[in-house]
Amino acid sequence: MSESICVLPCNGLDKCAGDLSRRVALELAQSAEVALICPVLLNQNRSRYEKALAAGDLTVIDGCNTRCASKLAGDLELAIKDKVNVSEVAKTLDIKLGVDIQENDDTRAVVQAVLAKVNSSAADQAESEFIEPEAVEYNSFSHGKFIFKVPQSNYFFNENDCWVTVSGNMARVGVSDYVQQNLSDILYVDPPEIGDEFEQFDDLGSIESSKAVFEIISPVSGTVVAVNSSLNDAPEQVNESPYEKGWLVEVKLRDFSEDQDLLHDCPAYFEFLQRKVAEIDV
Repeated sequence: MSESICVLPCNGLDKCAGDLSRRVALELAQSAEVALICPVLLNQNRSRYEKALAAGDLTVIDGCNTRCASKLAGDLELAIKDKVNVSEVAKTLDIKLGVDIQENDDTRAVVQAVLAKVNSSAADQAESEFIEPEAVEYNSFSHGKFIFKVPQSNYFFNENDCWVTVSGNMARVGVSDYVQQNLSDILYVDPPEIGDEFEQFDDLGSIESSKAVFEIISPVSGTVVAVNSSLNDAPEQVNESPYEKGWLVEVKLRDFSEDQDLLHDCPAYFEFLQRKVAEIDV
């Protein structure tokens, strides 16, 4: 692990999953590149960790689906770069964690799997070479009171209205202008975890608005290497700039040449969207 990170573990130390979160954090903290953040002290005095947080990306290790560490970071408006859930990792190993603290082969296996996930995520982020696209130019059409924009080039879409733009073996994924207008005011973005592997058309998180929850259907296959942490504080960027500042997930592609066969390029999606809007009469 060559990049500096801060690790915020779960505070539920009286339960098995919380204890495993603590054990992972202590193991990571043996590296000189890792700063361990105590959730209790952070909540009492954020300034204690300002220097560490400014110097390194924040990794949150939640014990269970209560996600107390993630909620604490959110309440303090900290930008989360990576999140790992101990209980979710245990499920992938077919290990059921009880309530009581345990020390056995199963819990040791979970600790090692979480460590591997965190270290792999940090390595993937360091290898990210996504190059920001130049200024995006758009075509647009109107239907009733709505005006829908679609980029002129360099984006590909599935028929679930999710896009991908590619830079070498890296890509960014987001949702179309049509999606954000249908959702209206976006309140929350629930991204996947960094390091997650996925297939084309798998769920890749969700977006919640005052009207609905929209499942993000991935246009490509690959591995999550980054999420747009600015959306933690400003999810409205998806409304304001769905193709640029409002990107959702950065991925390392598996085989874009194969995935591309099932996607629309910009002109084809523009025509597809015109037909779709006319049929459903937005």
